[in-house]
Amino acid sequence: MNIKIKLYAIIEACFIISLFAFIFSCGSQGKDGLNEKEKTSINFIYKADLSSCLSNLDSLIKSESLEEKQNFYLEARLDFKRLEPALGFVDIENYKYLNQPNILKVEEEDLTDIKIKKPSGFQVLEEALFVDNPDTTEVNSIARQTLNRLKLVENTTGLKGYKDYHILWMIRKEITRIALTGITGFDSPVLENSLFESSIAYQRIEDYLIHSEILNRDKQLQKKWSVSINDARSYLKGDFNEFNRYEFIKTVTHSQLGLWNETVEKLDVNFPFKLAFNNDMTSLFSTSTFNDDFFAERNGKNVKDGQILVGKALFDDTRLSSSGRMSCGTCHEAKKAFTDGKKVFAGQKRNTPTLTYAHLQQGFFFDNRSGSLEGQIVSVVNNEKEFHTDLSSMVETVKRIKEYTIAFDTLYDKGVDQHSVRHAIASYVRDLAAFDSRFDRAINTTERELLSEREINGFNLFMGKAKCATCHFAPVFNGTVPPDFTESEMELLGVPQTNDTINAKIDPDPGRYNLYNTPERRHFFKTPTVRNIAVTGPYMHNGVYSSLEEVMDFYNRGGGAGIGIAVQFQTLPDTPLNLSEKEMEDVILFMKSLTDAKYEPSKSLAVQ
Repeated sequence: MNIKIKLYAIIEACFIISLFAFIFSCGSQGKDGLNEKEKTSINFIYKADLSSCLSNLDSLIKSESLEEKQNFYLEARLDFKRLEPALGFVDIENYKYLNQPNILKVEEEDLTDIKIKKPSGFQVLEEALFVDNPDTTEVNSIARQTLNRLKLVENTTGLKGYKDYHILWMIRKEITRIALTGITGFDSPVLENSLFESSIAYQRIEDYLIHSEILNRDKQLQKKWSVSINDARSYLKGDFNEFNRYEFIKTVTHSQLGLWNETVEKLDVNFPFKLAFNNDMTSLFSTSTFNDDFFAERNGKNVKDGQILVGKALFDDTRLSSSGRMSCGTCHEAKKAFTDGKKVFAGQKRNTPTLTYAHLQQGFFFDNRSGSLEGQIVSVVNNEKEFHTDLSSMVETVKRIKEYTIAFDTLYDKGVDQHSVRHAIASYVRDLAAFDSRFDRAINTTERELLSEREINGFNLFMGKAKCATCHFAPVFNGTVPPDFTESEMELLGVPQTNDTINAKIDPDPGRYNLYNTPERRHFFKTPTVRNIAVTGPYMHNGVYSSLEEVMDFYNRGGGAGIGIAVQFQTLPDTPLNLSEKEMEDVILFMKSLTDAKYEPSKSLAVQ
């Protein structure tokens, strides 16, 4: 690893020299017609990074020796990380294509429109190139696809005309991307050069801040940003497995979010709307972090407290089901973090997931068949094993109850109707994200005694060596990918039918396959949150594991592949994690620290 870092350092120095040489070779008014100011603009820097990346990929394709190909890949990869702050903002879809994991991409619009796409981009290229006896033809093919996509980006994107709020959004997005995926190894699966690459991205953050001239109005702010970024880059010089991600986020990321807000205030920058993160958020782990409206249906926004209260009443009302014996709360018990404690509820085929933090995702049910909370409610109402009715009938039931009609007439312009009933229940579910676990409280305060050293080590393992956070993304620790939060991932883990490691057989539930009969999606299930996991067992979509120790053993072995279940498209790495017993215990201790305050078994200090 040290050799790689030294090589990267040499490449970085060479790039800086070549960039300055390129700038000065243009002269004060070169053939390209650019003046001195244009040559130091953020658009010029962005285009120079693109040009360098294209050049290195082209050289990789033309090179015949493996060593040269690998070196040119490393150079192109650093170019890409320099591009990341801007490209990940200005062209999200092409950024995702260029940085996608080496997993088959399946797009299912409907039964007549299913696309199966072989992945390409830098992660795929890294996995193809840094193996024993790489297939040169395959490597060149992946590199060429990546090159062609970057040419498209070069011809269609730029940073001209960007306003101050664009620049600030772009900067914050990269800061949060580094904290939530960059330092986890999410996009450097083989080389694990994530820390150094994050340092490179930070350098570009500073360049964009300086050359956008946004800080020219306040030199003190400029100095603060320079110091903060240097501090971040100093932190990122550590070893991947030993890196203290908890301290980095608590000390660096959160302080930079505070500095970002200070910059907004002092420069009087106004934003036209909100993204997934609230514009004034200062922590990744708080009730003010997320803009809930971003995750809601268009007509499901601007929730009032009264709507939450009436939604709670509906949630627990058995009169809404045809039998008069079932409510939402029958399966989702509040005292059990809105689960039921059963492997599978009677009449159902899958484990009951927690509803806490459920609204902070883009897919619902284990097979992602619903795209909103409101849509999920309709499915429950129609299910013959659940409410066994329909929305129209349920609305008529609500209308016959005087207390409801009075409340709805007060809270909704149109009183009781299908929209208002669904909206009220969904509003209640959206209120089930407390962000007040010991972990949340500790990372947001100076009260270090709230977490033990082993719990902090567990978080660092979760976010690093154990690779949990490459699927369970912080801060919600579910499968909704930050920092855009537009996609909730599904995975094929190879979950067994029974708790058996000798003669294991995969659970027969086909998962996502049932929706579109796409073979490449057989046994795929949505990644749930691990928040409140201490009180939401048993675990997995079929409740096969009764303890977190069993869950950790499954992952440590390499998922299904590690217990003899061979499936073609397993997304979980099929090699053992090689975690020690103590390391697995520490990860479990961390996960237990994610228990919301109301579900904590004791208010005493953390386990030491």
